[in-house]
Amino acid sequence: MANLKEIRSRISSISSTMQITRAMKMVSAAKLKKAQDAIVMLRPYSEKLQELIQNVNSSSDPDQISIYAQKREVKRILFIAVTSNRGLAGAFNSSIVKELNIQFQNNSNYEIEVLSIGKKAYDAIRKSRKVYANESGVYDNLNFEVVANVVEGVMSSFRDGKFDEVYLIYNKFVNAATQEVTTEQLLPILMPETTEPQTEADYIFEPNREEILDNLIPKSIKTQVFKAILDSVASEHGARMTAMHKATDNAQALKNDLVIFYNKARQAAITNEILEIVSGAEALKNS
Repeated sequence: MANLKEIRSRISSISSTMQITRAMKMVSAAKLKKAQDAIVMLRPYSEKLQELIQNVNSSSDPDQISIYAQKREVKRILFIAVTSNRGLAGAFNSSIVKELNIQFQNNSNYEIEVLSIGKKAYDAIRKSRKVYANESGVYDNLNFEVVANVVEGVMSSFRDGKFDEVYLIYNKFVNAATQEVTTEQLLPILMPETTEPQTEADYIFEPNREEILDNLIPKSIKTQVFKAILDSVASEHGARMTAMHKATDNAQALKNDLVIFYNKARQAAITNEILEIVSGAEALKNS
């Protein structure tokens, strides 16, 4: 049985851990509100922009479809894996790595490269997979311009034929306790599939359809990646807040058990001391 000093030391250590997990939970809760507001405001804009481009592009002549919407024979695929630079967020990062490995298995006949946004994805695949680039630094100063520069390189590689398809893998924010691992096709742009006859939308193009698409499509692609990163940031804070809440509860339960164990051990030690004193007194009385 551990002595009382060791038990007290463990109780003190657990109390210190609880202070840390409580603080991390509070920090993540504060950051979550800001990240949640950012993604909630961006989502409608991104979704409407994609819808507009799909409608305009689908009504174009087949020969005038943007290069970013043209399907090719698939030989090379790029996966953009969005994780975080830090851990202690439950299964937030490991779920992305798991999904990435599933995609590797499902597309084993193709050449695959990975663009990692977040150190956790890079650390997980750098020794076993071909890394196109590590862009973990986007979190140092996260804004649309920084993300746009990263996406511009991906778009250029797609235009040059280095990749035939590009996919996004990230955690979609649902609420503080729920994040959905999502895989989206980024390039080529998906056109709406419908069996209904296509009707020409009543658009007035100024200056012309081609120039509008040439400006809107790259912006839409960059916005889609930026939205995925904001989703991931909000999901990270939610996952870390939940993980730290559970860690605090588990530490409290362990501390309670140790306190009970300490009290029992202390009671047993006191009882033994009393028995020794009584036995010594009886021995003196009988001598």
